[in-house]
Amino acid sequence: MHEDVLSTPGHLVSLAARGFARLSEARLKPLGFGVGHVPILVALQHGKASTQRDLARFAKVEQPPMAQMLGRMERDGLIERTPDPSDGRSSLVTLTKVAKQRLPKATATLFQGNREALDGFSDSEAAQFIDMLKRVIANLDQMIGIEAP
Repeated sequence: MHEDVLSTPGHLVSLAARGFARLSEARLKPLGFGVGHVPILVALQHGKASTQRDLARFAKVEQPPMAQMLGRMERDGLIERTPDPSDGRSSLVTLTKVAKQRLPKATATLFQGNREALDGFSDSEAAQFIDMLKRVIANLDQMIGIEAP
């Protein structure tokens, strides 16, 4: 039997991820956010990270790209950095008032896009799909040695 590489989970998830990213970018842009900002904004909002290193680990990216992202976010008035009193080499990152004000609308926008993308799925199917994706991500993280946030 002939296997179709374009029907593999990896390829299909990649296509879905690119579709979600395009949709999210278009909808977040008017709010002054990019799709790459979302993990950082959420981590800061919920107190899951406060330093560049912690944010990089949370978002599963390397430190140099995180530094660039934080630089752009600071330039755009979304975050502030202050010296970490417990570590002079590090900075604490916090959301600005502007980011805090815009974040609820951005979150609602993302949830709306996800609901639209799962149109026709029952609540049970959507929950099962999310659970399966989390399991795939955990398997991949384990295979490449990434710690869960």
